[in-house]
Amino acid sequence: MPAPSIISVIDDDASVRLATNNLLTSRGYTVYTFGSAHEFLQSAELETTSCVIADVQMSAMSGVELLTHMRRHGRITPFIFMTAFPDESVRDRALKAGATCFLAKPFSTPTLLQCLETALSGPSDATM
Repeated sequence: MPAPSIISVIDDDASVRLATNNLLTSRGYTVYTFGSAHEFLQSAELETTSCVIADVQMSAMSGVELLTHMRRHGRITPFIFMTAFPDESVRDRALKAGATCFLAKPFSTPTLLQCLETALSGPSDATM
């Protein structure tokens, strides 16, 4: 039986981290949460993460900046973005940088799980 996928949730809002952690853990995923992009980049989970779920707007380094940084360093980890402030130009930048999905909060549980399934199954053009 394969090991569960490791999901890293990066959001500066503790309640979002907790809710996302609880949801994904209940679905059998191994979840690690981080309050900032820098915290994630300095973690051991950087090497083992199967998918990143990140807020777009965070202090110090945004989610899109994190994705760009990781791609520049050769990391192809799938990314799902979530935001309370959907903006078409940011959405376009995120998708062009390689994001699998861009979700506007609030989003449904099935939508997030579908994005996660798509991200974990390989390259795609999912842009929910």
